[in-house]
Amino acid sequence: MTKLKDSFILPCRVEIQNRIVKAAMSENMADIGGRPSQKIFNLYKQWSQSGAGLLISGNVMIDSGAIGEPHNVVVESEKYLSELQKWAELAQKHGSQLWMQINHPGRQAPLFNQTSVSASDVELNIPGMIKRPRPLTEAEIHEIIERFGNTAAIAKKAGWKGVEIHGAHGYLVSQFLSSHTNKRTDQWGGILENRARFAIEIYRNMRKKVGANFPIGIKINSADFQKGGFTEEESLQVIDMLSTEGVDLIEVSGGTYEMPAMMGGQQKESTLKREAFFLDFIVKARKRTKIPLLLTGGFRSKEVMEQALQNNELDFVGMARPFVLYPSFANDIIGGKIDKALIEQHDIFWFGAQLQQLAEGI
Repeated sequence: MTKLKDSFILPCRVEIQNRIVKAAMSENMADIGGRPSQKIFNLYKQWSQSGAGLLISGNVMIDSGAIGEPHNVVVESEKYLSELQKWAELAQKHGSQLWMQINHPGRQAPLFNQTSVSASDVELNIPGMIKRPRPLTEAEIHEIIERFGNTAAIAKKAGWKGVEIHGAHGYLVSQFLSSHTNKRTDQWGGILENRARFAIEIYRNMRKKVGANFPIGIKINSADFQKGGFTEEESLQVIDMLSTEGVDLIEVSGGTYEMPAMMGGQQKESTLKREAFFLDFIVKARKRTKIPLLLTGGFRSKEVMEQALQNNELDFVGMARPFVLYPSFANDIIGGKIDKALIEQHDIFWFGAQLQQLAEGI
């Protein structure tokens, strides 16, 4: 028997049909103004038939003045409620659940944004692409927390089955967590409890707005892989805090724009051979929490996924690129049509092009 096809009940009592998750990929296909487009509908109509228990969207931004890519979806009001409803209906037609990954880029905001903000004014080391951020004021921090909650409430109203806070990969929540980017001396900086306050308050605001029975997950880094950055031990302590709060799912990843470990580039050859990039860390996390764990990064073969589940190292396996080249990936793996996704090492731009082709039906 395979555990991959077993259902799972989250702490909020919502049931996911199996353990395979299409992890977030930045579709970057919105129409002008951040409106969900026909291309996005086409993608999720295909993925609705993939057999995945859970489909997590790419970045949905909370503020049209702070986006990470030119064609991010933006949900800052109910302006696109009908499009969000259509997206949810198409994606969930065959039993998969659709969750919205909610995000703010912080200092990882490209030059086409009028301004760039962060916990502090630490500039991103990518010359010519990013503006030096200014530190957020206390009032602005509270406004952003409120925006995260409002976007979650709109997702629920539109028929989405859950939301995920993007607290990894060097975006704003991650910037508050890391002492490399958070030099504040007020209640939002300094000791880890203060640096984690932003993420915790976002979760509490969301929970207040969506209620106890609507899933809220969070994606966090196992580490930033940068000197002076967010460490594994700090990540484990934040997982302890999130567990106490009652979050429904913790997704583990790693890296930032400066050190993109989530892409596999910083991984040792031995890690690449065993597939899962952050498996050592999630084993440590499992010992610290009973909250469901999702691991994303590197999974390709049924054997490795199955073994991780059988060992109780995690509860869900997350994959992104396999769903680009194998749109029915979960059904193919669970049904025995394939045992492994055969994917050559290409850069992110190559996969972005493949994603566009999939959306266009090529």
